Amino acid sequence: MATTLKQLTAADLPLCRALNTMFGVAFGEPDTYERRPPPDDYLERLLAKPQMLVLVALDGAKVVGGLVAYELEKLEQARSEVYLYDLAVAETHRRQGIATALIRALGKLAKERGAYVMFVQADRTDPPAIRLYESLGTREDVHHFDIPVG
Repeated sequence: MATTLKQLTAADLPLCRALNTMFGVAFGEPDTYERRPPPDDYLERLLAKPQMLVLVALDGAKVVGGLVAYELEKLEQARSEVYLYDLAVAETHRRQGIATALIRALGKLAKERGAYVMFVQADRTDPPAIRLYESLGTREDVHHFDIPVG
């Protein structure tokens, strides 16, 4: 793997925007990720939050993979969980261990923060993601519900 990994900070807006572009292509949802990009100050505030974890894989200066995760602090004990929300690798760089490397790097960050587990959801219609996550952890069958706000 000729890529390097980087955790994004508020100073990394160009990389954050490149990650969103890559997500749009990888997920087949360019409108969602590029039609109404958030302003710089929004992204800077978001990236500055300690519970926001954004990692990118770089091939030179080009973003070829990345993930977005959230640290969720728990009430019942002084510990946290890390929710891996988005993960993608550019089609040109798949099957090179980049996704696994990103998840392992996230695991190191999670451990440093006192998290006891990381979790992720995968759509039933995404066998490659399911295979990846099964190779790294234990599968749990759960139901996911979208509840409208307001």
